[in-house]
Amino acid sequence: MKAIKLIIAIMLLGMTMPMQAQLSKEQLKARKEIQKASKAELTKKATKAAVKEAKQLKKEGWKVNPGALPIEKQLDKSYMMQNDFDENLFPKYIMGEARSVGENYDAAKMQAQELAKINLASNIHSEVTALVENTVTNSQLSPEEATSVVKSTMNSKSFIEQSLGRTLVIVEMTRTLENKNKEVLIRLACSEKEVKAVAKEAIRKQLEIDGDKGMEKLDEILGW
Repeated sequence: MKAIKLIIAIMLLGMTMPMQAQLSKEQLKARKEIQKASKAELTKKATKAAVKEAKQLKKEGWKVNPGALPIEKQLDKSYMMQNDFDENLFPKYIMGEARSVGENYDAAKMQAQELAKINLASNIHSEVTALVENTVTNSQLSPEEATSVVKSTMNSKSFIEQSLGRTLVIVEMTRTLENKNKEVLIRLACSEKEVKAVAKEAIRKQLEIDGDKGMEKLDEILGW
């Protein structure tokens, strides 16, 4: 029961809140519990949570476009991707979400995608910053190099936003408001491979601006 509560908690928190620079003990513990859980157990719990959230969203008037996956299926897929971690507890997919309102669907969707991309970049930055801070602590870098790499990583957020390329639209739904405007909800995902490529390039650019210290050892530090 305790493991199940942790699984549901991290699902819900991960969709709405960017990660802190240093992952908390509770977050790491939740990830370890999820990693230990069987695929069948995770699938069952994700589906249950998806059905519950979908029911609430439908009450609020949310719908999907004709031909798109039902809300339950979209959320189910989102939950499973969001709770998939590698052996180092780094997410195999990082998510970003946003809502936007417009006079028509296309305008609202375009704005929601841009906002979701910004949220995604923020979450990527937080995850990577936590990883770099933890890695540098155990590295053989000099204090000056370590400080430079951590500082550049923390300052690389704008470069991550600029470099963010291919993303997956995992959830997309819309509803009509009382004033006839359209509201669109978008949830994006970025794979671990794409995340690491984007982060590496962003940190490299920031290191160049900050003075290049630690540049030669960047690959070794990140282990990518």
